[in-house]
Amino acid sequence: MIGILGGTFDPPHNGHVALAEAALRELGVDELVVMLVARPAHRGCAEDADTREDLVRAAFADLPQARIVRDENPYTVDAVRDDRFGDAVFIVGADEGEAFPRWRDPDEILRWVRLAVGTRNGYPPPDLAGYGDRVLSFELPSPPISSTELRERLEAGEPIDDLLPAQVARLIEMQGLYRQKPGLH
Repeated sequence: MIGILGGTFDPPHNGHVALAEAALRELGVDELVVMLVARPAHRGCAEDADTREDLVRAAFADLPQARIVRDENPYTVDAVRDDRFGDAVFIVGADEGEAFPRWRDPDEILRWVRLAVGTRNGYPPPDLAGYGDRVLSFELPSPPISSTELRERLEAGEPIDDLLPAQVARLIEMQGLYRQKPGLH
């Protein structure tokens, strides 16, 4: 089975990697497609798609099952339409699972892929029972961090400690990324 972990990855962080690892372990995913959304319709990105793709490659370099795909579709529904991935699950964290009913055409998404919602230990999964067996949940150990919070900390020059994969942190530092870019949270 193919697992699809899509997002802007602005920047990719340890929560993304933990979600991917848990999906591989808990869902029996054979291949992980890490789908970078180049130009999302719902918000702007602090860094361009080429830069984010480099960061994604660094973040998931230690997962041999991972294949990085850059997707130009602004909406998930367009990325998964027409059975592009076959028997696949689209993997999201609990925050995106909670927002799923507000995504563009969630029923059409579930026509093509199932939704797998990863929740942190001790937190209940979002209530998506109305979608029936097209939605499943799994638990994962994950740091309570978001890309938005990481960007804010980086812009403020605050430490990011172990919130990013080491190679991602090095690239961000070497290239001076996420510094002084207001208004893109």
